[in-house]
Amino acid sequence: MWIGVLCGLLAGALWGLVFIAPALLAAFSPLELAVGRYLAYGALALGLLLPRLKTLLADLAPADHAALLRHALAGNIVYYILLAMGVKYAGVAPTSLIVGMVPVVVTLLGRKDHDAVPLRRLALPLLLVAAGIACINADTFLHAAPGSATGDIVLGVACASGALLCWSWYALDNARYLKRNPQFSSTQWSALYGLATGIVALGMGAAAWVGGAAFGAAAADPTAAAAPRDWALFWTCNALLALGASTIGNGLWNVASRRVPVTLTGQLILFETLFALLYGFVYRGHGPRPLELAAIALLVAGVTWSVRAHAGRPAPSAAEPGDLDLGEARAVAGAAHRHQA
Repeated sequence: MWIGVLCGLLAGALWGLVFIAPALLAAFSPLELAVGRYLAYGALALGLLLPRLKTLLADLAPADHAALLRHALAGNIVYYILLAMGVKYAGVAPTSLIVGMVPVVVTLLGRKDHDAVPLRRLALPLLLVAAGIACINADTFLHAAPGSATGDIVLGVACASGALLCWSWYALDNARYLKRNPQFSSTQWSALYGLATGIVALGMGAAAWVGGAAFGAAAADPTAAAAPRDWALFWTCNALLALGASTIGNGLWNVASRRVPVTLTGQLILFETLFALLYGFVYRGHGPRPLELAAIALLVAGVTWSVRAHAGRPAPSAAEPGDLDLGEARAVAGAAHRHQA
């Protein structure tokens, strides 16, 4: 189980980067950000799958195609469009704290799974999580930017809430599907998932370009037309997100999803929130304020307590054939090294 916890932590460190990209690329619309990121992810996944693509595709059942499509939409494209809109209109901190509610939502939705810990044992850890999120909320309202339009903030909060619902459903459905289908290795499923996402992103981008439907940055933000549109930075950021957050991060998360109970899977998603806050502090150039420090301490305490609550329970299967073995781990690391080189 502890390998699963470590993989969840590393995945959260990589996923936290996605909250910073929309702030760095403010001149681009959320649709452009999603299409660019997932075109890069799809291209990278295609390269990883190419030697065995024909065999893998031949082995996919109709249920696998349906799962890949719904995960590509809910877990990647729709989620990221909503997240980028949340960052654009509400800011990094509010969006990360709303999406940080995923552990609570996933825990509640997964409470009837056969390997779930009873909610009464998770009540106090969840209270710590809720207190931490309340601290972040309080800090956000106390330090709101002057002149912020109420309508923009409401839209951003609504989009972040939609991202929360998308990712909560995806996290549960993905974890359950992987446990029912051990014939797919973690890296295979992540690569197939990336390829499916790339195909959907290509279709969405082509449709938006042909129809001229809000693909430009000016359509998403009236002030974006005057902002410089650095396409080199755009593709660099998207390539790094495709490699780190999507390919390696999703592979690590698939390992975690197989090795820990679904209720703990929800708690591990909090690492994404913590790293997003950390990167946000670096981006804005100063450290956390007192309420933010309290929030971080409460969130870490809640996750640690939850891990201890699960420690005495057997992992779903510590040696399923679909788990990431040493050779696959080296393949992922090798792909990362080749890409960086």
